[in-house]
Amino acid sequence: MLTLDQIESAILQLPSDEVQQLIEWLSDLDYQHWDHQLEEDIKVGKLDDLAAEAMAEFEAGNCQEI
Repeated sequence: MLTLDQIESAILQLPSDEVQQLIEWLSDLDYQHWDHQLEEDIKVGKLDDLAAEAMAEFEAGNCQEI
């Protein structure tokens, strides 16, 4: 397995178009991890209080349009 230093060194040797492809791939990977974490948080109820608060504000008419 490559070390982080080896990966960084290899990235510095890439042409700019491949660096851009890598940036896009890493961004997509980050979003996938974020989505997975959000799904897990929902499953275990970490967002229940926040959702209940938002629903209460909506039902009370306290929501502002963005």
